[in-house]
Amino acid sequence: MTELSASFPSPFSIQPPKGGEGWEEMYPYYLVFNDKLKDVQESKFWFRDSQHWPYPFKPFDSVGVEFAVKCIGQYNTRHLLVPPANGLDAKILNGYLYLSPVPVAPEDIPGRVPQFIERAGHYYQNWDSLLDNWNRKVRDVISEMEALKFDKLPDTVAIDDVKSGLGRDQTTQFFNDYDRAIQLAHDAWQYHFEFLNLGYAAYLDFFMYCKQSFPNIPDLAVARMVQGIDVELFRPDDELKKLARLAIELGVDGTLETGSADEALAAVAKHPKGAKWLATWEAAKQPWFNFTTGSGFYSSDKYWIDHLEIPFGYIRDYIKRARKGEKIERPTEALIAERERISAEYAELLSGEVRQTFEGKLGLARLVFPYVENHNFYIEHWFMGVFWRKMRELAGTLRDVGFWPDAEDMFYLTRNEVRDVLFDYAVGWASGAGPVGYRGLEEKIMRRKSIVQALQDQTPEPALNRPPQVITEPFTIMLWGITSDTVNSWLKKTVSTDQLTGLAASPGKAEGIARIVRTEADLEDVLDGDILVATVTAPSWAPVFGKIKAAVTDIGGMMSHAAIVCREYGLPAVTATGNATKSIKPGQRIRVDGSTGEVTILS
Repeated sequence: MTELSASFPSPFSIQPPKGGEGWEEMYPYYLVFNDKLKDVQESKFWFRDSQHWPYPFKPFDSVGVEFAVKCIGQYNTRHLLVPPANGLDAKILNGYLYLSPVPVAPEDIPGRVPQFIERAGHYYQNWDSLLDNWNRKVRDVISEMEALKFDKLPDTVAIDDVKSGLGRDQTTQFFNDYDRAIQLAHDAWQYHFEFLNLGYAAYLDFFMYCKQSFPNIPDLAVARMVQGIDVELFRPDDELKKLARLAIELGVDGTLETGSADEALAAVAKHPKGAKWLATWEAAKQPWFNFTTGSGFYSSDKYWIDHLEIPFGYIRDYIKRARKGEKIERPTEALIAERERISAEYAELLSGEVRQTFEGKLGLARLVFPYVENHNFYIEHWFMGVFWRKMRELAGTLRDVGFWPDAEDMFYLTRNEVRDVLFDYAVGWASGAGPVGYRGLEEKIMRRKSIVQALQDQTPEPALNRPPQVITEPFTIMLWGITSDTVNSWLKKTVSTDQLTGLAASPGKAEGIARIVRTEADLEDVLDGDILVATVTAPSWAPVFGKIKAAVTDIGGMMSHAAIVCREYGLPAVTATGNATKSIKPGQRIRVDGSTGEVTILS
């Protein structure tokens, strides 16, 4: 490992960009660096989590950070007692999220081992039944969130409520529904991490066993032994492919090619065989179109169910490719065959109890691994999509009663400030004087809009403070791909080299034109044969993978979503390059070697 001697800037030395002054007031006090804790906070190494939160937060959107960080911590530290890892310290700087893993003191690790074995072992031994219970719980919180209503308060209390002696008005339910929405979001994030780190822990245990048994085994070989899994996260994309194939089979593909999504659907309805296709389309929408082109962590993320032109565009592209005779389905059979070949070759090097141990750890890793991706659909995509939709309904109601001219304005307030707005509404409604409303909020909202825009225009530091000489924390390496070499490349800040090195995340070689994708909006520019270069890829970008030859990302470990999705789609990928989006220019021809982790700029 590279020994690091240089340091990144201190968070206390970094000034906000012009126009971004005062950004700290947009977030909870515990999410910003504190001068009174300067010594403690400067002693820690922080890295920017551009994998999950690549953009600055609007104030309300920080709710996802708060719940995610709290819940990953509770499962590592309090529920499971993961021996080498506690939770994550989190801070926002100039609108961007930075994380610092909280280590377990070496002397405390042995005492946590038997507790982890008992707690995690119970889950591993009862995986299927507990996972069935998890699915019920998650669907319940989604259903309850769907049922919440934020209707305008009535002109008068219903006469039946008066005569029955109820003694309350509709503001009670209004407050309760908002509070319940926040509570449900917290519950959903607790469920998110209930199984997640167990999945990572089982894989990490198998990974470490392989490294001990086969000292020269590549990291990628270990990962390929659990590939070819049946993952529900890929189901939305599979449904689009099925709809494309069905359109061709029924002969309705021509009617789907022109006009808006609504116009094309109307045309299909008039086709003699259109009813069957439309029925399949409707069946696919719930739940599989509860899928976002983003990460699910931002209120501005677009979901298929609300923007049908997004899945419609992918279907049209699949129809064109299918007509050409291209195979649009994932190469699952080939992945499984390769998985079994690699596993058998390594198993043959072992015998007796050692081989049984290897096969047992591999079997457990394969059993639990699908959850590592599936939770993403149920929480980040489905649940969070409903949550943002309900918050937008609330914002629309408050807009209609005069709180702001645009429903999106609400997201420039924190969740606790929104709670105050509800009471302002209630008092103004009850008294008949009307709320203070936008008159008291306009300056704050307008100032924060300007601040967020300024924060978006900056280039944030990838890390803060002095890094450790060697990065060994397993989850940091496995999930974010942050190693000593990665950090060293950030410190050098070289963006003109023709050779980049990252993690060999998905095997294969490819050459093509680089297409820089910074947001999901840039996906529209991706052409057949391009190589996608991004800070990180999202699972919902999968329909684009049929066009591209390979993928390169700035961040992401072997178990990041980007790495897993690329392997499952048979797409060469190099992750954790550190600065590919800066080093590579749009239109340059590059070579990607997903087996060695090398990226070469050819022209």
